[in-house]
Amino acid sequence: MKFQMIHENYNVADLAKSEAFYEKALGLKECRRKEAEDGSFIIAYLKNEESDFELELTWMRDMDRPYDLGDCEFHLAFRVDDYEAAYAHHKEMGCICFENPSMGIYFIQDPDGYWLEIVPTK
Repeated sequence: MKFQMIHENYNVADLAKSEAFYEKALGLKECRRKEAEDGSFIIAYLKNEESDFELELTWMRDMDRPYDLGDCEFHLAFRVDDYEAAYAHHKEMGCICFENPSMGIYFIQDPDGYWLEIVPTK
């Protein structure tokens, strides 16, 4: 058997705000969506041309509190070809939440508090 990773889901409070963040920060754009007939949820799939992997953002109409992300020990990682330019861009956006210069990586945080690791191409 062979398994291929195809997507990861994050639940979000404001779908439009999250989509704008992911497009600006990482170049991800919506490629398709599913909407409940009763309007109770919207699922948007985001991707870019670099990979077939998709980020699934789920908005739930009846969610009335921020999502509990625990200690943010889970994360999605992105490899970038121009690490210095990415770092400058994310610094300008004000979304860098943790840096580890000795490992040569940093993390950005999305509007709902999810951490995203940025690593250079080696």
